[in-house]
Amino acid sequence: MTLTRRSLICSAAAVTTTALVTGGGVARAATASQAITTTGSDIPADWMGALPDALSLLRMTIPGTHDSCCTDPANGTEWSHTQNWGIAEQLQRGVRFLDIRANGLQGRPDDAFGIYHAAYYQGITFDGVLEQCRDFLQQHPRETIVMRLKKENGTNNDVGARFKDILNVYLDTKGWRPWFLLADRVPSLGEARGRIVLVAQFDNDWPVLQWPGGDNDFLSNQWFSLQDIYQGLPLPSRKTAKVTQQFDNVTGDQSSALMYINFTSYAGGGWPKVNADAIMPGVQSYLNAKLSDRTHLGIVPMDFPDFHSDTLRTLVDWNWH
Repeated sequence: MTLTRRSLICSAAAVTTTALVTGGGVARAATASQAITTTGSDIPADWMGALPDALSLLRMTIPGTHDSCCTDPANGTEWSHTQNWGIAEQLQRGVRFLDIRANGLQGRPDDAFGIYHAAYYQGITFDGVLEQCRDFLQQHPRETIVMRLKKENGTNNDVGARFKDILNVYLDTKGWRPWFLLADRVPSLGEARGRIVLVAQFDNDWPVLQWPGGDNDFLSNQWFSLQDIYQGLPLPSRKTAKVTQQFDNVTGDQSSALMYINFTSYAGGGWPKVNADAIMPGVQSYLNAKLSDRTHLGIVPMDFPDFHSDTLRTLVDWNWH
């Protein structure tokens, strides 16, 4: 049975009420009339819970963050500062794609990753990232997290080809495997609920989703169509055109077997915050003009969604169009 907008909204209200009763901490929808006006952004910690299990992640709009752990300019410079919200707050606010960049942790070369932006350690370990993801999923078991895990090059503690072996330590010795969905196809939401969907960007021969190779371009492989142009444009505002081009691409390819990913972040010409402020108003204007379209837009990673919460809310609510 196809769910209507009204039935999805009522389902969202039911999830909200259940979460309060079970200690999930989400506000109760007080009346039936309030339930009718509830949308995903009204329940950001549980917005996926209102959507049907059979829905493929391919047919969703999933807001995300770029360099998700880079919250402090002291860990590098303002160049490496892309977020103000930490992982826990990002997830509570509705973010469901995390961009995690790891390499060897100082003093623990065989069993732990640190999180980096280029050479700069970001003051958090992969253990800390996983603990925050687990805590969120325990409290919100109908949600899922899509995680790009990249071996970040240029660090002082590069583990090279041992990256996948250290990840196996996390999965097996440290017991994280049950929290991951490792599959070489994009799953349905029902399959992914309560788990982290791994997208691998490191040397491996595993049957998992693999990030496209290459850099700073429109890229694709058998799983993904990616726009991640982050430098080389004459003005940061030109990045807006690349973002909207990818939105147009996915709009014209709604039955595709590819997961579309569309980074709004840009590193050329200024600090990430300055660039985000130049890029995001145009992105929001594009979305406002398309509100009546019944489309899905794929994964949309952002810098500083706290300053552009209108776009974050719009992307979450896009799943109700």
